[in-house]
Amino acid sequence: MLRLNPDDLGAPSPASPFPSTRPLLLADLNIIPTLRRREKPQTVWVLNEGFHWVQADLLIAHCASCHSEYYLDAITYRGMDNRRRQRLESTPQYLRVSKHEKKLTYRQSQRLFIEHFSHWLLSFHRKNNDFSCSAHPSTRMLLEEVRAAIGVNGGCLPAAMTHGCVGCTHVKHYHCDLVNEGVVLGPNIDVAGMPPAPNGVEADALKDIVVAQLPPVQRQEAPTDGKPRGYIRLAVMDGKTIKHRKCALDMCEGPLLNYKNGRFCEVHINLRDICGIIPCGLPVCHPGALTCNTQSHIDWHRQYENHFSRLSFVGVRHVIRRQQELADEDAATGPTLHVELNSLGDTPGNQVVHTFKAKTIYCLQTVQWACRFPIGWGKCYCSESPSQVVQILNNIWVDYPQSKPSFVAYDDTCSLLHHIVTQNPHSLWLATTKFIVDAWHYIGHRATDILCRLWCNPAPVDGSQPDLIIVEEDANGDKHQTRAFNTKTAEQLNSWLSGVESQLRQMSDVNYDFFVHVLMMIYSDKVEKKAESKDLGLSDEFWVAAIGA
Repeated sequence: MLRLNPDDLGAPSPASPFPSTRPLLLADLNIIPTLRRREKPQTVWVLNEGFHWVQADLLIAHCASCHSEYYLDAITYRGMDNRRRQRLESTPQYLRVSKHEKKLTYRQSQRLFIEHFSHWLLSFHRKNNDFSCSAHPSTRMLLEEVRAAIGVNGGCLPAAMTHGCVGCTHVKHYHCDLVNEGVVLGPNIDVAGMPPAPNGVEADALKDIVVAQLPPVQRQEAPTDGKPRGYIRLAVMDGKTIKHRKCALDMCEGPLLNYKNGRFCEVHINLRDICGIIPCGLPVCHPGALTCNTQSHIDWHRQYENHFSRLSFVGVRHVIRRQQELADEDAATGPTLHVELNSLGDTPGNQVVHTFKAKTIYCLQTVQWACRFPIGWGKCYCSESPSQVVQILNNIWVDYPQSKPSFVAYDDTCSLLHHIVTQNPHSLWLATTKFIVDAWHYIGHRATDILCRLWCNPAPVDGSQPDLIIVEEDANGDKHQTRAFNTKTAEQLNSWLSGVESQLRQMSDVNYDFFVHVLMMIYSDKVEKKAESKDLGLSDEFWVAAIGA
């Protein structure tokens, strides 16, 4: 607990980002009869609301009954194994950062960041009542334990499962609604553009062939007047190439043991004494070397170092400028930077497998509602494969099976849907969710792809998915179909994340995960406040129409 000198407080700053709080005084110890002051007050420096250093007395309360100790921001107690444990306060008025003088070093500012967002994240993820860690943990230990509680290599936002606004949640529509609104429906053949007709086949004949391949439209009967119509929600998913380093072995997902200059995870650390050319397997020629005594391996590694150690922004810019000067004016392609390595035996240089440097994850996969409110995230390690994408979706909704979205928009839904159907035909995703291609990428999908056009169309004009389209009237009074949801919200979130991409690339896997959790929380708060300011919440009329409540 803290006792401040009132003369040092001064007037609170009107622009201060901190809420006004009452200092905890020694009299507060009388609230719980068993609490006692553990030791004499310790004089410390406090950064107050006005960002001024003031002196204060630090008091620690001790419970004579259970031997718990009450600090400003945490409570320590004796665990079941007789070891001291610690629980964090949900909304502490002060944070303990250091016992040093009134200054903020790099380590102290890092500790302040971790402490502050640990309290906030645990409360946001509803883990503050269950979370505990070792008493008085180091910054690294606190970071790891908080990350383990809220999500390793990914996670979900519990608030997203109960979120709803007009941007992502609509009352369910039916085919008869489109008919009643006077919409002219037709076959789904012109959304992505028809391919050129083959030789000897008229365009109209090709059109008839494509239409004949489509099954009849399935129409769901609308409820009678006064009955609940239900509601639907659409989620959007996309990958962003924000990476962090990992083990040098392609198929290994382990984090580096040493992020400063290491190449391997803890499991494969013994490979540092083996030649980096795979599959050589010979020991390195001397400690710290990367190759064995084989001269061809030494020469290839030296060439590799000569090429890549010299790459810099200035050097790359010089090479591109030089290529522009030498390029033919009629050249169809612009300047490019090619790094060519000599072959190693019969293996071309670009196909040599080696462990000379650490690899990186492939991308960060994000999922959000169509209103931009983030739902969760995960990592793809080797590629953005359908199996990894499905696993990310499963991890996000594992504890919320009843909150799965009605629709998921993704740029490669065709492959994702094919993977789900072939690998697990009884997957619950096929019973709860329809997968569609986002509007931008659907333009590039072939119109002759029956699977894509039938199952993944983001705005079918035949009335097969009335939830995905709405009817708008132009200035001439003509009615047109338009998309009901924004399927480009993933790109908007990824654009926002680009501002911190350079910092994330230099982080360890633990710092990376923690920082992404913080970013998702901040972004969700930003979206929520914007929705509240524009009054985009779901009205009582919506709930009456949707569920009859």
